[in-house]
Amino acid sequence: MRAGYLVVLAATLLAVTGCTATTGQPGLLNSFAPQSSGQSSVIEALNGGIIDPAVSAQLTADDRRKALEAEYRALEAAPSGQIVAWKGAQKGVSGEVYAAQPYEVGSQNCRQYVHKITRDGQSTTTRGTACRSEDGNWTPLV
Repeated sequence: MRAGYLVVLAATLLAVTGCTATTGQPGLLNSFAPQSSGQSSVIEALNGGIIDPAVSAQLTADDRRKALEAEYRALEAAPSGQIVAWKGAQKGVSGEVYAAQPYEVGSQNCRQYVHKITRDGQSTTTRGTACRSEDGNWTPLV
């Protein structure tokens, strides 16, 4: 009887630990860390993300990096619909990224997401889907 109680208790604790906290921080089961070496590898794996190429060409390398970091944070840890905002080094450059609820395709986790970039008062919104590859990196679908 006591062993059964301990099994139920352990299963309950594991289930609760996997829930997302109200602060938006990922729970234990959602805190997957990519197996690549360093933040730049994670950003490179996004392969330019879903940023419109015409808009990307007008951003500095630092602003593109900030935009891709926001995409990664939205895909990796943000609850569905929570905006991940970023501000560029250039005056008037900023963006917002939000991802939908994760879903599975085969054995891969995928998320649809939206990236709105504002530059000099003009906004461009792009939509796309990214899936987590076997190495743990998010890769946008073409």
